[in-house]
Amino acid sequence: MTKLWNIDGDSLSPMTAERLDAEDRLERWLEADISILDPSLLVIGRQVVTSHQGRIDLIAINAEGSVTVIELKRDRTPRDIVAQVLDYASWVSGLDTPAVHVMADEYLRRRGSGFVEAFQRKFGGPPPEPLNATHSMVIVASALDPASQRIVEYLARVHDVGINTAFFTVFGDGRGQYLAADWLMDQEEVVERTERRAKAPWSGLWYVNVGEGESRCWEDMRTLGFLAAGGGRTYSGAMDKLEPGARIYAYQKGAGYVGFGTVTEAAVMARDAVIDGRPLFDYSLAQPNIRHHSEDPELAEYIVRVDWQMQVPLPQAKTFPGVFANQNVVCRLRDAATLDFLAREFGAPE
Repeated sequence: MTKLWNIDGDSLSPMTAERLDAEDRLERWLEADISILDPSLLVIGRQVVTSHQGRIDLIAINAEGSVTVIELKRDRTPRDIVAQVLDYASWVSGLDTPAVHVMADEYLRRRGSGFVEAFQRKFGGPPPEPLNATHSMVIVASALDPASQRIVEYLARVHDVGINTAFFTVFGDGRGQYLAADWLMDQEEVVERTERRAKAPWSGLWYVNVGEGESRCWEDMRTLGFLAAGGGRTYSGAMDKLEPGARIYAYQKGAGYVGFGTVTEAAVMARDAVIDGRPLFDYSLAQPNIRHHSEDPELAEYIVRVDWQMQVPLPQAKTFPGVFANQNVVCRLRDAATLDFLAREFGAPE
């Protein structure tokens, strides 16, 4: 159960959990800013009517084309919400790529842009093919009764069903209201277990987009030993997945794979990055714009240090027809043909 305290000088005073006055209020918040639930999602439908006359609160999609069913229930969640969200997911699982395009386009055009444009703006690339190869479910509630909690955990942990619960609690301190969010289980682990059923086993290797452009330069990254991402926590937050010891392949869109290395330091804001005893910003950089927004935690560039076992300039990038690539900043590398190719070109990981 989430608890909050107000800090007043040297003393703490507990904040009181309050009743969320309307479920559709939270639904509107999530529709307007899904990042309060999961910054990796794009909403593509609200109050979607199923073929059996159900009505799904929200449907969202991530950069890999996986669809998420989001169902909200105010106050304590009854056991039948689990059955309800499973029923909705059974309908969603039957949506093929054209059907997802139609649903998303109809919803997003009412908001000023089509699906392809919105996807490009959110994730930096076109929708992948196919869409909806995997799907997941999120129950949103203020609390979960013990029986429902056991059922959700059993489905997720024993049967690798992509189901989880997000808890949203409103707190008040007499001066204002505050919204807190928490998960029943680690959402990334739930998604990974689900993907294991539909995708090749994870190799333990990570794919990382270089993102050469106006804010960062591969020449700086390969010579000084780092990778960077920024322009919003939707992008830079992905670097948090790369813990020290993580083995990564670096890819530049339109060129190919340019490096293989091991992460040596976790993500920090670029202003705080130190390389060989010197702040990164003290170096003469080929792309000095990496310093932009350096004091803004939301927009700043974030850096992970990398020990490159092998790296090449962009003109020598390595690729082949059908090589794995997508618009994610960071994702798990699974494609067997790409892994074999990279092992030959960069040397097999130990």
